[in-house]
Amino acid sequence: MIKILLILFSILTLNYQAMAYEEANYEIIKENKSYEIRKYSDRLVIETNSSQGNGFRKLFNYISGSNAENKEIKMTVPVTQEIKNGNMTMQFYLPSKFNKNNTPKPSSSEIKILTIDGGYYAVIKYSGRSSEKNFLKNKDLLERKLKQDNIVILSSPIRASYNSPFTLPMLKRNEVMFKVDL
Repeated sequence: MIKILLILFSILTLNYQAMAYEEANYEIIKENKSYEIRKYSDRLVIETNSSQGNGFRKLFNYISGSNAENKEIKMTVPVTQEIKNGNMTMQFYLPSKFNKNNTPKPSSSEIKILTIDGGYYAVIKYSGRSSEKNFLKNKDLLERKLKQDNIVILSSPIRASYNSPFTLPMLKRNEVMFKVDL
């Protein structure tokens, strides 16, 4: 039985390591034991309202070819969620080769192509499930640490997920982010 579990764990670990997605570029400006401050450049995303829980499916359909050019687009990380104008939104970052001129137009009016302005973001990393409870615990921790360090928060909290739902919780990378003023 232990041998079977070790084999299964090895397969899952290899699968986890083989899934190398393009990640949004950033530079670490400041780091301590609780959080880091990153500087991001402008980033192109596709976004949809996800308050009914089907945001991931809408965005995944777009990158799977349900767009005006029937063009498949590689998945990137992270997948982010945040509240905008009282609604939960979800964003997929587009690969760096895309810009406003060469990005396929969405077939659905529910998908928007947006540029997220670059700037400074405070980030706390955590593993485990991407549950609301886990997110809120880490959001509160980051918010408290930033206030202790007199860092001004400029945005609502952003939930960032980096792994597939099939990744073991202990191997998952999740983050809470706030845009901050430095």
